[in-house]
Amino acid sequence: MGVSALSINLTTELMFVYNQNNYSEHNIEKVVIMKDKSFDQLSDRQKNILRFIDRYLAENGFPPTIREVGEATKIDSTSVVNYNLNKLADAGFIERTAAKSRGLRLLKPIPGARHRKVKATGEVFKIPHVGQIVAGEPINVDAYEDEEKAVEIPVSFLRGIDPQDVFALTVQGDSMIDAMIQDGDTVVLRRVEKANNGEMVAVWLTDREETTLKYFYNEGDRIRLQPAHPTMQPIYVDARHCQIQGKVLSVMRRLK
Repeated sequence: MGVSALSINLTTELMFVYNQNNYSEHNIEKVVIMKDKSFDQLSDRQKNILRFIDRYLAENGFPPTIREVGEATKIDSTSVVNYNLNKLADAGFIERTAAKSRGLRLLKPIPGARHRKVKATGEVFKIPHVGQIVAGEPINVDAYEDEEKAVEIPVSFLRGIDPQDVFALTVQGDSMIDAMIQDGDTVVLRRVEKANNGEMVAVWLTDREETTLKYFYNEGDRIRLQPAHPTMQPIYVDARHCQIQGKVLSVMRRLK
């Protein structure tokens, strides 16, 4: 997992020191492509849906909901929208994640689309700050968002993720120092329950009653939680006692 170029959000006086770029390659429910079609073979309705999704992604940085697709393309029935989205998935134009309200991803370029940059350098979203990574209590990822404690992040850092699936935590300790994460930093995470080897995650260890931030490795009969610190040893736990609560997207540090 590499470290991306630094990006500074001057409006919130926060420095982004880490960003995971490959989130979209993981945890997606793959769709079997039944028949590959060209754009010209699609119905006018399906072409309009694709154009809207492409435009919405370019302008907002994350995909639209089914209801928004229907409203933009003048389709009153969400079942009809779903039908056409499934046809587009079968044709290989999009990928769907059924459990997500914004679970759409374009797989092919749309002919004639005018790609614009996301409104993004000054565009920010507020996400809930749900506490600290500490021993003795799990992360309440469903905590009510307190406006005073909310964290602002640029829309570009969502990388297509629904903002409702993102939350922030404050780090305690230096176990991930070699990943440029220090005590007091704020980590931005995507709510997930599964992870791939090498991804940085926040986990609740039920047998120890503690939350920790580590690199995740599934070694079959056990889980290895690897720190990024030259003198710290990995934590080995039974998979039954390891509850993944979020995958790290970025890390922020307040400039002093």
